[in-house]
Amino acid sequence: MKKRYAICGLSGRALGMFAKPITTTFSESCEIVGLLDRDSKRFELFETRFPDLTPVETYGESEFDRMVDETKPDVIIVAGRDDSHAKYIIAALRRDLDVITEKPMVTTGEDCRKVLDAEQASKGKVTVTFNYRYAPIHTKIKEIIMEGKLGRVTSIDLNWYLDTHHGSSYFKRWNRLRELSGGLSIHKSTHHFDLVNWWIDQRPVEVFAYGALNYYGPDSEWNPSKEDGRHCETCMHTEDCAYYSRWNSRKERFQVPDDHLESLEEGKKYPYTNYRPDQCIFDSEINIEDTYSATIKYNRGALLSYSVNFSLPYEGYRLAINGTKGRLETVEYHAPGRTPFPTPKQTIDYFPLFGSKETIHVVHREGSHGGGDPLLLEDLFMGEDRRRPYKKLSGALDGAYSVSTGEAVWKSVKEHRPITIDEVLAKQQDYTSSGEMN
Repeated sequence: MKKRYAICGLSGRALGMFAKPITTTFSESCEIVGLLDRDSKRFELFETRFPDLTPVETYGESEFDRMVDETKPDVIIVAGRDDSHAKYIIAALRRDLDVITEKPMVTTGEDCRKVLDAEQASKGKVTVTFNYRYAPIHTKIKEIIMEGKLGRVTSIDLNWYLDTHHGSSYFKRWNRLRELSGGLSIHKSTHHFDLVNWWIDQRPVEVFAYGALNYYGPDSEWNPSKEDGRHCETCMHTEDCAYYSRWNSRKERFQVPDDHLESLEEGKKYPYTNYRPDQCIFDSEINIEDTYSATIKYNRGALLSYSVNFSLPYEGYRLAINGTKGRLETVEYHAPGRTPFPTPKQTIDYFPLFGSKETIHVVHREGSHGGGDPLLLEDLFMGEDRRRPYKKLSGALDGAYSVSTGEAVWKSVKEHRPITIDEVLAKQQDYTSSGEMN
């Protein structure tokens, strides 16, 4: 019997990451039985992409219970706008259904606590799709630490860079409003915080951070004219906008497509109601930061020095992990096609505390997010590989620690003080969930 899935939120991610593999690679054991979204045009988009699934029932944003009653799904996939996640995760758990949710799990520490409470009272469980864990290079780092080659982890340096194409895309879309995304320390950095939590098997306890809006918004030195309400497609200042000119020719607009958008109908750029993903990156409504530097303390003594910048000449990260027995270093360049210089294949350098350097080569895989997405999908739709000696799929507690760290970052920026994770979660008890980090 096929496992039955209903999707809440027909984002580009929902279509490409979940609907497509369910209807192709995993179609023998999985099927989509219901779709829910606030925008009827997204149903039309779904039908364009998957014409064979036109009979699948569709529901409005307030019809969750009716969808469950009529379609009887086994699993709810939550992949809409970030601020919509909590209500559907909690609604599914109250119906004792399993949940697969796109990251971030939710956008606030308060909603994290509500999800954890709902999961404890439910027969269902939450899985958060942290695909960065599945990139082969990241899996190898986990294994090196588990082997004890670093000893007890004492500190981590993680510097993440987004280029002017990818970084600016968040400021064209709904992500630029904290009330919708939680800010980029949540929407984006939860990926990074979860990786560190998973690698070192420690939980965050306190955060101190600085942050600013340096590149975007009306006061940016790159703003050609202080004027709200512009859109890239019709803007009269595109030739004077360095961000636009860098990625678009004068002849062809949108020459380099946005990685996060999936326009599925020929000649139809914006197939949504009252929403355009080409809003001006210099609008005054932007209320999030584009630069962070944070120090995070963990429960077993490790310290993370973290930074992220959303407007740099190239994309990637630099990582170092220090321990009582050695040090690990690696550098990754994302999107080599957008990087203005040759980029090497990523390797890992291991330095024992007393001894010579070892360079570790990793077999890279095809697929997005460093080859992680195809491997994640196998675990989601076939079950976790039982031969693996450690847990890889993320649970609700993992999602909660990553979100609460992100909220602690921006709150520390705003309040100029250290923020504890317990404070963000308003923690009243020790949760034990899929993450098992007590």
